[in-house]
Parts: sequence; C-alpha cells; structure tokens
Amino acid sequence: MSASELQETLPLLNVSVVGHTNTGKTSLIRTLLRSTQFGIIEDAAGTTRHVEQATLAVDNQPILNLYDTPGLEDSRALYAHIRNLQAKSKSMSPVQILKNFVEHIAIDDPLEQEAKVIRQVLRSDVLLYIIDVREPFLEKYRLELNVLTLVARPIITIFNFTAENPQALAKWREHLAVYNIHTTLEFDTVAYSFEAEKRLYQKIQTLVDTHYVALQKLIDYRAKLWKQLCHSGAKRVVELIVSVACHREITTESSKLLPDASPEERLHDFVRKVEQQCLHDLLSIFSFSEKDVEIQKIPVTNGHWELDIFAPGILKAYGLDVGSAAAKGAAAGAGIDLMVGGLSLGAATALGAIAGAGWSTFKRYGDEIKATISGNKFQCADDATLQVLYLRQKYLLQKLMQRGHAAHTKVRVDKMDNEKLPDSWSKLISMLRQNPMWVVPSIARNNNPHYQVVENQLIAALLDQENAVIN
Repeated sequence: MSASELQETLPLLNVSVVGHTNTGKTSLIRTLLRSTQFGIIEDAAGTTRHVEQATLAVDNQPILNLYDTPGLEDSRALYAHIRNLQAKSKSMSPVQILKNFVEHIAIDDPLEQEAKVIRQVLRSDVLLYIIDVREPFLEKYRLELNVLTLVARPIITIFNFTAENPQALAKWREHLAVYNIHTTLEFDTVAYSFEAEKRLYQKIQTLVDTHYVALQKLIDYRAKLWKQLCHSGAKRVVELIVSVACHREITTESSKLLPDASPEERLHDFVRKVEQQCLHDLLSIFSFSEKDVEIQKIPVTNGHWELDIFAPGILKAYGLDVGSAAAKGAAAGAGIDLMVGGLSLGAATALGAIAGAGWSTFKRYGDEIKATISGNKFQCADDATLQVLYLRQKYLLQKLMQRGHAAHTKVRVDKMDNEKLPDSWSKLISMLRQNPMWVVPSIARNNNPHYQVVENQLIAALLDQENAVIN
C-alpha cells in the first residue's frame, strides 16, 4: 500500500489546543481559520467553557480537527489530585490514571473544568500547549505540563505574543529546557506570519509521521490560498490607482455659471468614494470588518480614514516632499490639472499635438483634442493625490496581511515611516494617464500587454517583490 493510500485509510488527525486560561487558545484557532467568528475572546479568564471543534480541509477534504479546550484554571489542585490517584493505584499506568479521573469526576466537582480538558487530550493525537510569554514562568505552568505529559501524546509548546517580547521569549526557552521541553514554536496570534503557520504544520509532520502526506497537502494548499489572498488584495489597490489616474472631470464654459459642484469638488468626491470602497473591499478580502480595523487603531474611524486625503498636511504625514512643485499647497489635490498623456494641454498644443496630429494620435487623444477645440477642459487627479493613495493603501494592505484574526490589542498606525513609491512610479502613472479608457475594467484592458506591465509592477511593489523592468 502506497503512502497516499495508507493516508486515506487513516482517521482525521486530532489536535487539541490546551493551556492556562487567557493565553490565546481560541485566538490561535481563529488565526488558523482566518475567521473572527470562531469562539469567544475576552480579557476575562475562563471565557471558553466547553470544548469546541474546527476542521482544516484541502478542497473540501478534511485533514485535521482542531479542538479549543477550556483553560486549566487550578493546576495546583489538579496536579495534587492526580498525584493522590497515582499513590492509591500504583499498578495503573499514567494514562489509565487520567482515564479513571475523567470517568469518575462529578458534574459539580471543582475540577470538572480540568476534566473536560483531560478528556479531550486523551482523544487527541497532538497537543498544542499555548504560553503567553508576557507572563512569568510560574509554578502553574510546570504543574500543567507535568500533568499533560502523562497523556503520552506529542506536545508542541506555542509561544504567543512574541512580537514585542523577545527577552521574555528567551527566558521561557531557558525554563522549558530545564524540563527537557524543546519542541517549541513562535506563533503570535496578533502579529500574524504565514511562515509561522507553515512551521506549525511541519512540526506536526515530524511528530505524527503517518499523517505526513496529508499535512503536506495542507501546507501546499494553505500556501497557495495565502498567495492568492495577498495577490487579490494588491490587485484591488492597483484597481484603485488605475481608476483615479484614468478618471477625468470635464469643465465647460457654461458649467462655470451653474451652482453645481465644481469639477475640483466632483473629482475630490470621486477620489474619496473610490478609496472608501477599496478600504471596504480589502477588509472583506482578508475577512475583517470595520469594527476590527477600528479596534486595531489603523487610522480609520467608523469605517472612514481619519485623515482626509485632501487635508492640509497629508503629504507631510506620508513622507512626501511638501516643497516640491507637485506638492504645492502642502495638500493632495492642490495640483489638479488638465492632463494629456502626462502633459498639460498647453504643452501638448505647443508640440503640435493638435495642429499636426496624425490619426493614431487623434485616436488616443481625441477626447482631449475635441475638448480643447470646443473650449472645454479635462481635470485629473495630480500625482501627489495618487502617491498618497498608493502609500496608505499599501500600508493598510501590509497591516491586514500581518494581522491575526484574534487581535484585540490596540496598535496605533499614524503614518508610514519606511514605505516608498515604486522605482518606476513616474513611468507607470504616465502610462495610465495616456490611456484614460482603462478607467473601466474590461477584457480588452486586462489583456492589454501595456496594462499588464503596469498591473504586475504595481502588484510586485505592493507585495515587496522584485519588480520587472518596464519596457
């Protein structure tokens, strides 16, 4: 029988998530499921009162069951009780002692909560023991581990909340090494990393060799999904940049006399609206909500960016040069102008774009030429506006990619300190300006090789991948 055939005959792998109360057990499962809906998370101890199950699958084929267990609240009493049972039944094995304990526990027994945990771990293949590294190494953890090792199941110690506590992590490793516990993993349920998730499955592979093939399928599948998820997020940001760079508001002499909003106001409203929609879409792609972002203190309030894209000082907040011509007025939108392929109409006229234009030129700039002849003007978002859009959407994208679905701590994000524009930014934006018809998604646009260059390079930059050279 081949390894894959043997795997198909095996029952599902059962993995129990255990530990003291309020260490992040439910948080871990939420993060693996990429869902904020599993279980209940609160700062109060003992939130999880019953064993809850979740399943990880590959293309609807279940691979492993995850069990969220109640917290071990009184490890000292549990340890003392098990030791007492061992003293009375010296002929029984440790596993038999634990089975006897859960079979005879009364519903109203003070250790009934602990019995739920032991009952589940006895049914499991692997235990994930969660540790909050912000806590000191107290006796309760040693006692819990002493009891769990009696189950005779592989144990992987998961260090949670490690991102901002490197020194505490080192001390925890030292303490556990004394008890010969070396199978550990850093998995921060707040500061998510797919590599940490991947290593978790790999460690289980080494401990449960019979499920190696199925777990490898899970690793490959989850990696594929994660790549697609990040790509979808980046692609949505590109769509925002394209829609704003290609959008144009027309101004006529007669429209200036009407009480309606000016072209500048209409353009500002358009940019705000499409950016807001991009925000909603990114949250949806990564299975977050406005409430999650508000809690996490990304600069969004009630689903809206706190700092308006056209607010004074926006450029400085995003590290852009407020002294440059493009940033005149120190606010995005201050340089809104009529653009023809990256040139003002005055410059285009001076170059003979109207007087001596050939048919190919007229096809590309026909609308602008006709508008000029009729005395109308097109107004487009300036480069400063596009830069702010790109930078803060990239930062939001990065935060969503690095955020666990159980995160409930407050993280303040006011500005980006290290982000920068793509090296080919000017060329990419110029190409978008030269193709205003790309403002509307279409098969023809998406298959256009020039559009694909723009899209691929912006996606690569958003995901911090190496850019291809633009032709």
